[in-house]
Amino acid sequence: MRLFPNYRDVERDYYRRTRIFPIMHLIALRRDIYEQNPFIASSLFDAMCESKERARMRMRDVGTLQYMLPWMTADLDELDEIFAGDAWPYGIDPNRPTLEALMRYLCDQAIVKSTMPIEDLFVPTRGRYDRWSGRAQ
Repeated sequence: MRLFPNYRDVERDYYRRTRIFPIMHLIALRRDIYEQNPFIASSLFDAMCESKERARMRMRDVGTLQYMLPWMTADLDELDEIFAGDAWPYGIDPNRPTLEALMRYLCDQAIVKSTMPIEDLFVPTRGRYDRWSGRAQ
C-alpha cells in the first residue's frame, strides 16, 4: 500500500520544489585502487555513459517496446519534460540538491560528524557527461 494514493502528483511536486530525485545507482571505488590506477575512474565513467545511452535509446525505441504498457511513450515524454530530458543525470552539478540533502541528513542523523564539500566525495574524471550526445566529454 502506498503512503499517498496520488503518489505521482506528490512525487512530481516534491521534485519541482526541491530538485531532489533519488539517485538510483552509485559506483564506489577504493581510494588505494584509484591512486594506483587513476585511469579507472574515467574508464568507469565512460562505460557508464555508454551503458546509459544504450538503455535510453532502447527505452525510446517505440517500434520495439520491451513492455506493452498503454501510456509508456506518454510517460517517457512526461519524464523528459519534468527532468529536462534526463531523469538520471551524471555529475555533481545536476545532482547537487540531492547530494547536499544527503549530506545534511547524514549529519542530522549523526552518521557523519560534519558536512563536507560534495566535490570531496568524488574523484575527478577527465570530462563530463553530455546528456544530449550520451557521451563523456
